[in-house]
Amino acid sequence: MHITKRLIDRFVYEGKNGSRDVRWDDRLPGFGVRIYPSGFKSFVLSYRCQGRKRLMVLGRYGVLTLDMARDNARQAMVDSVVGSDPLDQRAKRNQGETVADLAETYIERHAKVHKRTWIADQRAINKYVLPAWATKKIRNLDRSDVARLHHDVGRVYPYTANRLLELISKMCELARVWGFVDEGATNPARGITRFKEHKRDRYVTPQELPKLAAAIDNESNLYARYALWLFLLTGLRKSELLQARWTHVDWDREELSIHDTKNGRPLHLPLSSAALALLRQLPREEGNPFLFPGRDPGKNLVNIDKAWRRIRAEAGVPDVRLHDLRRTVGSWLAQSGNSLHLIGRVLNHRTPSTTQVYARFGNDHVRDALESLGQNLLGAAGKKSAADIVKLSSAR
Repeated sequence: MHITKRLIDRFVYEGKNGSRDVRWDDRLPGFGVRIYPSGFKSFVLSYRCQGRKRLMVLGRYGVLTLDMARDNARQAMVDSVVGSDPLDQRAKRNQGETVADLAETYIERHAKVHKRTWIADQRAINKYVLPAWATKKIRNLDRSDVARLHHDVGRVYPYTANRLLELISKMCELARVWGFVDEGATNPARGITRFKEHKRDRYVTPQELPKLAAAIDNESNLYARYALWLFLLTGLRKSELLQARWTHVDWDREELSIHDTKNGRPLHLPLSSAALALLRQLPREEGNPFLFPGRDPGKNLVNIDKAWRRIRAEAGVPDVRLHDLRRTVGSWLAQSGNSLHLIGRVLNHRTPSTTQVYARFGNDHVRDALESLGQNLLGAAGKKSAADIVKLSSAR
């Protein structure tokens, strides 16, 4: 029969002992109306997918119109033909992967594979993302949720909040690639205004260095002590130095090779005599390949934050961060008259703009050079000082 709204209204249950009573449409094969003993009626679709016979309830009559039900049935039949089982899709949507599921997949399939600093992502997820949304369905995560978390974190830690927003955005992009959400789903981390950031410009001054050096030498943690001196002598990033292995040290060429760098470009860093002397004194742990062994056998030292806090307090520089030691290397190189190109090579910067922050330190030497030029010109011109030029100007 050709099912119409008038017929549906007249349908009554004719099954026996609760058996299924379905009236099938002869114009759309597999489409029908199921009548329940209670009198309720639902649209159903019978189809085959990958050799399996399936019966899918499309929705209750009255909630769905007949035209809507037919449209849904046609789409489901198309999906089944291409091998995507509509019932399996529905079950997946109803169950819905949670943010915790996505976070675990992100760490295993992306961060550990593609990011040298994946542990930082894991920490951010554990500290901020999971406490807020662990059981939340990914498809229900919206922009207001992300904006709220970004704002809450940013009230105290604006830089951290912005990095967290970047992490969430990447996770949501990959959620579409991995099928956690539809490919056309909107990224809920997009369109959120970031907190204003100011480039940090802190480095250890010549006046502060003696106290800092003394505090480092007084530190009881031997490996932290050696690591901090090597940070100052090499300008390496924290993870680059702490993950360095003894096989990376070329004693003949007097250089340290770092293959896994932030910008992906290998670094072959020449070592000064002071750095080489420290490495020769650095105790080796049997069976551990790393310069700085961690607590777990065969693993490297992960962080020296506690030791660094003690040292900062003793040296009276509580605002100096560990990464500022790298800035210290760049600023001191600039103040010694070295070119920005050379500084970029030492710090392994990918683009010149990253090194440009040290340009103002080079200006001091430009000033010194011009000052010397001025004195030479004045002397050659027979003038004792700039005051003679002022007098000449006044005379006119």
